[in-house]
Amino acid sequence: MAQKQALRQGDFLKIGMDDGTFCFARVLHEPYMAFYGLRSEDERPIDEVAQSKVLFKLAVMNRAVTSGRWRVIGNLPLEEELRQPVKSFRQDPITKKLSIYVNGADSSATPEACANLERAAVWDPEHVEDRLRDHFAGVPNKWVESLRFKE
Repeated sequence: MAQKQALRQGDFLKIGMDDGTFCFARVLHEPYMAFYGLRSEDERPIDEVAQSKVLFKLAVMNRAVTSGRWRVIGNLPLEEELRQPVKSFRQDPITKKLSIYVNGADSSATPEACANLERAAVWDPEHVEDRLRDHFAGVPNKWVESLRFKE
């Protein structure tokens, strides 16, 4: 049985993919994590991971780590950019009105303001792994497509 791990800001995570490679993430402020554009056949030093491009930031179920599915491989203090609040959008299912959600508060928004934001949602680790797999394969991800705002 996997040993439970507590999450700390700045923790680097190793995500085992089904093809034997690894992807990497970083714990921001719970429940948010940043996912890097680095895939490797072996574990990489955290300095190298930190220098990689951040692909996206999502809220993720912490069972990804507490279950032992994703392993903590180190910790560094968060860079200024990663300490910033994560913005996402919400859309009313009936009126279709959009808002930007940050730090627990909503403000009205236009489609243009939401175009590059993630929908406010908490992702399962399996869906994040699908998204990473699709990113590196260069194909659209069904979860991302299903969460886009509707006009």
